[in-house]
Amino acid sequence: MSPVASKVAKKTTRVAAPSSGKAATFSAEEKAAMKAYAQELKAQARADRTRQDGEREVLAAIARMAASDRAMAERVHALVKAHAPLLVPRTWYGMPAYSSDDRVVCFFKDAQKFKDRYATLGFNDSAALDDGAMWPTAFALKAIDAAVEKRIAALLKKAVG
Repeated sequence: MSPVASKVAKKTTRVAAPSSGKAATFSAEEKAAMKAYAQELKAQARADRTRQDGEREVLAAIARMAASDRAMAERVHALVKAHAPLLVPRTWYGMPAYSSDDRVVCFFKDAQKFKDRYATLGFNDSAALDDGAMWPTAFALKAIDAAVEKRIAALLKKAVG
């Protein structure tokens, strides 16, 4: 047996078969599937950790806002969670933002951020809002009522496709 073949033979995993008492060997395909599954579990744990960390960062950014903007930001956050749950919360330039595949889809900019007279709900180019040759990507917010919530929910659904 060649040195390479003996190394491969030594690396085979043996498991006692439950009924026969004989040793069973996992096939290369089974080993690959188990390795892939372990990687998926690790990736899911990282994603969960990232989502939780992002959620904490977003809530902290919202807590630092002035009362009127904080109320709107909290409402936008709830709407994103309800109507675009696949978006991952994170901060973007210190603002609450929501991303997909590490690309920011939408964000909330409070009025005090740049001393503006209104808060802004903005969408980046990764949002699927295309509508002909021209469409809005940012919306001024002075208050959120039921009609505005309905518009935001529709925009979020369209943005995530």
